[in-house]
Amino acid sequence: MGSEAPKSVVIHVTGFKKFNVFATNPTETLVSNLQSYTEKTGLPLGVSLGSCTILETAGDGALTTLQKVLESSVSNENNFGSKEVVWLHMGLNGGASNFAIERQAVNEATFSCPDELGWQPKRVPIVPEDGGITRIRETGCSIDAILEFLKKMKGYDAMISDDAGRFVCNYVYYHSLRFAEERDRSIALHKPSLSASGILIR
Repeated sequence: MGSEAPKSVVIHVTGFKKFNVFATNPTETLVSNLQSYTEKTGLPLGVSLGSCTILETAGDGALTTLQKVLESSVSNENNFGSKEVVWLHMGLNGGASNFAIERQAVNEATFSCPDELGWQPKRVPIVPEDGGITRIRETGCSIDAILEFLKKMKGYDAMISDDAGRFVCNYVYYHSLRFAEERDRSIALHKPSLSASGILIR
């Protein structure tokens, strides 16, 4: 018997709409341009770009769209194990100067200001069935390999983070990690606001 062929990888990407002082969220610009960019430059063999979705910068507002897109990604190919699905969630950290690869998300929604739909929870479990606000879910992606790729191969200033905050990015990431627990992989990346060009478009 020959060795099994490696699984192909489908990457689904999300960004966020406007928030606060950012009339156009840099992650919205990045994700909106990603499809045309990859068509011009190509992707590594076995890797394809799935959906590119812009979410509301809001807890419940983002969750409704996120759940629909997550569920639609569970294709027959993935169910039979022929494809590996990866979710990449792009968020903005306006006070940062480098990219942050988020290792984990916490089951806590504590918004320092209202989201775009006016919701401002304080110490609320994101998923009550998971228990208290100290519950943590970690990514199954190889974050060390991602860090090496960004720093050594692409020349970006990047770091691994254990704190995705308690705002909408963490809220979305926690739900995504929970959904992906048994079938897919999920990773979140915070980008600085210094440039809207993003991680791939440079």
